[in-house]
Amino acid sequence: MPFTFKLFHVDDSRCGMPVSTDGVLLGAWAPLVQAKTILDIGAGSGLLSLMAAQRSQAKITAIELDTDAALDCQQNFNACPWSERLEIICADIQAYAQAHYQAEAPKQFDHIICNPPYFANGPQSSNTSRATARHTDSLSFDSLLAAIKQLLGPQGAASLILPTESVNLFEAKLSTHQLELSQKLLAASVEGKTANRQVLVLRHTAALEHHAKVATQPVVAAKHEDVALQQLSIREKNGHYSQAFSLLSRDFYLKL
Repeated sequence: MPFTFKLFHVDDSRCGMPVSTDGVLLGAWAPLVQAKTILDIGAGSGLLSLMAAQRSQAKITAIELDTDAALDCQQNFNACPWSERLEIICADIQAYAQAHYQAEAPKQFDHIICNPPYFANGPQSSNTSRATARHTDSLSFDSLLAAIKQLLGPQGAASLILPTESVNLFEAKLSTHQLELSQKLLAASVEGKTANRQVLVLRHTAALEHHAKVATQPVVAAKHEDVALQQLSIREKNGHYSQAFSLLSRDFYLKL
């Protein structure tokens, strides 16, 4: 269903995954404001790219495998105020990463953002596009991390959102790709409930020695080992958006 934000419109009628709170949370919280180049992996309708364009001055490249979703994405880019900074490429991210890695002057990005497939098993939707967007059959965690490793600049960061139940498996694979967790946001759907979503910020292992982990977002912060840990509730118990989420999303949602 088409969704209108304050500064742009998203038509996701041909996409496997519609506009969601997960996408808005990731797009609003990811530490990408200073990036000059951003890569959006699995762009879908282009929501994350559009939010990144609003929040930064970066040149943004969106990669989307599904042809129909890429058409929606291109349409949304053409209609937004930042179209000259946005590019959609309909391609497989593994092939894209390999081609750029083997190039004479490999292209790397300051920030990578991704709302990846996360179901490793279980029933799949009869809608092929939706199944592709949700299940790791099309993009495994290992394949995704390998692409991030190749395409992320030496001091860059990658931001992803996952259901809490998928995080342990994902984090267990980081060291294989010489990536480490730098920041984490634990997001609960309702105040007082256990976090059901986590936003992870990754960096190259060597880069962590040079990166100061300073929490700047309007959330409750805590420290856990070497990871900057933050917590946020999307809604209060009365059903209204929490103050923290409202502050994050007020530049995007029309009614905030």
